[in-house]
Formats: sequence, structure tokens, C-alpha cells
Amino acid sequence: MRIERLEILRCDAGWRTFSFLKTATADGIVGWSEFNESFGSPGLARVIEELAPAVVGMDPRASELIVAKLHVLTRQSRGGVIQQAIAAIENAVLDVRAKAAGVPVCALFGGPLRTRIPVYWSHFGTYRVGGRRGAELPRIRTLDELAKHAAEVKALGFRALKTNILRIGPDGALGQFAPGFGRHAGWPELNWDNALLAEMRAQLAAIREAVGPEMGIHLDLNFHFRTEGFIRMAEAVAPFGLTWLEIDTHDPGALADIRRRAPCPVASCETLHGRRDFRPYFEAQAMDVPIVDVVWNGLGESVKIAAMADAYELNCAPHNFYGHLSSAISAHFCAAIPNFRVMEIDIDSVAWRDELVLAPPVIEDGAFVLPTAPGWGVEPNEAAIRARPPQG
Repeated sequence: MRIERLEILRCDAGWRTFSFLKTATADGIVGWSEFNESFGSPGLARVIEELAPAVVGMDPRASELIVAKLHVLTRQSRGGVIQQAIAAIENAVLDVRAKAAGVPVCALFGGPLRTRIPVYWSHFGTYRVGGRRGAELPRIRTLDELAKHAAEVKALGFRALKTNILRIGPDGALGQFAPGFGRHAGWPELNWDNALLAEMRAQLAAIREAVGPEMGIHLDLNFHFRTEGFIRMAEAVAPFGLTWLEIDTHDPGALADIRRRAPCPVASCETLHGRRDFRPYFEAQAMDVPIVDVVWNGLGESVKIAAMADAYELNCAPHNFYGHLSSAISAHFCAAIPNFRVMEIDIDSVAWRDELVLAPPVIEDGAFVLPTAPGWGVEPNEAAIRARPPQG
């Protein structure tokens, strides 16, 4: 068996673009992966195209050899979009490898340890407050509407949700808050103030009152503060019994300091690449839950990161806010590792997301049902993808 060609496909996903890598073999088996170029990884598709000739002609069943070859070819520029490109190729190759063996991908890693993957509703309220192109979603304008939506999420069987900080205007209207990504006022200083603390408390109080004491609430602070601000935010969430406070920082010592002061578990590291990036965070005991992006790291590397985390008595959670294929890839990670916490998933999306795969994944009673078909078990609908070119 030999890899014959690799091809990139992109499609319109409303406010973003979904990107796919198709890997065809001379034997007629096609493997797929999904990668993310829309957020912080410009030029990723071009990097994949530049690396592709190095694996054409190789046996896809030797996935570790393929990954090792790509790493040695890019050793002087490891991490970043290089790692994400290698991950996209690895994940597509794993799909081929599993289909050739007639098994789900997680079986290549000794799984599944579980076939129902608990999930939390990610970006709760965020997309509906901001309004996103292509998303036919009810707009949320006030805390009362946010609380009503939280009750709806609970009624659908979800046992947890994750929200982002929302601003509350003088008229009570909700708005976006994302200075860490340069989208709103407050960048590059990334300072906090008492008004923001009060608004965040009001937001969490409305959600907690709507869902009751048992449902999990996660709060994602992203890169929106510096260490001082993260500490003040952590102090403010104490009354609300968060499942975790999610923080992005690239300083393991600072994160360890925040964790020591926080009144709840701290989750982090979703933007890291490879075991070498994760190691100083583990050694500093910087987080309670390491978050691993399987699309960025590749399933093989992600399983190795989870094995390191297991030695530090840490359970892992995948970073997953993409399309259905990425959700399946993340689910196989969750199924293959013993030290699993909970899986992120976006429910709010464009109206046509289900059309982009031949059979959408199933979520029952707050759990992602692991597909049993060979490979990832979620097959892209190539015709539907090609019918919706990116809109920019």
C-alpha cells in the first residue's frame, strides 16, 4: 500500500472556514483529517502542500515512520504551523491505516476504553450574543435570555457548558469581550477593572441560578488578561462552583501561581504543541486539567502527551471547536486514553454543518457516541464540501 496523493479541500462554514485533507492510496482507500487554518494559523494549507511530496509513495500503515520523517525534515522549525501540518497528515494517514485494518482508529491505540464520551456545550452564549454569519441562531441580548438558554441546554441532556466573558452595557445589552485576540478595546494592555468583575459575577450568577447546583459550568478566560488579571478573575468566581477556570498563558510559572490561588480547578495548554511544550507545565504543576488539541498535535502525539499527564495524575480534555470530523478525531482520543476528563464540542454552528459529512455524529444524554465504522467513523461528504467554497 502506498500514498498516491494528498489534496486540500475548504468550504464555507459561516464565520469561519472548515479545511480538510484528503489522502488517497493506490489501493483505493481514502483517509481524511480536518485542520484549522481560520484561527491563528495562516498559511497552514501551504505548509501541508509543501510537506506532502515527502510522504507520497510511503506506506500509510507506517504512520510513526511518516511522522518521524516529517519531523526530521522540519527539525529546525518545530512547532507552530509545522506541527499542525504534520498533525493533519498524521491524522489522515491514521484514517487510512484503520480503514485498511477494518477497525476504528482508537483500536490502533488499544481502545476503546469508553464508547460514550461525556461532552460539554462550548461557547455557550458566545456565538448567539455576537451574531455570526451563516448561523441561524436565536440572538441573545440580555442576561435573562442567557439564563433561559442555559436552562434549554440542561433540558437537552447536557451536564456541562462552557461560556466566555460577556460585557453588560448600561442598557443591559450583552456584548463580546475578546481583547486577548485584538478584537475589542483593552488590547494590548489586557487590564482588568472592578466593573468587569461585577459583570462577570452577574453572568455566572444568572447561569448558575438557571441550571442549578449540579450542572458543570466552565469559564474560558482565553488570553484576555495578564497574570494579575487572571488572579483577580479567579478570586471572583469562587461562589459559583466552576468545574474549571480556563486560562491561556505561555508562562508555566505564572500559571502555577494562578493555580495556587484559584478557588477552583484550572485548565490550560490548548495552544501547546508536542510533549516538549507540555513538559514544563507538568513539572511546574501548573494546571489541574491539561487541554490537548488533537487537530494541532495529531492523535499519536496527543496520546503520548496524555501518557505524560497520566504520570502526573492529571486527566486530559481535548480542545475541539471545529467541525464534525474534528469531533470524531477528538472522540477517538478520549476513547483511547485512560486519563480522560470531558470533551469540548460546539453545538452552535452553521445550518449546513451536518451536510458536510455523510452521517452526522450522535449525541445522546450529554455524551458523544463513538462511531464504530472503520477509520474515524465520520466520513466527509466531498460533493457537499466542494459545493460550498469559502466566502472569506
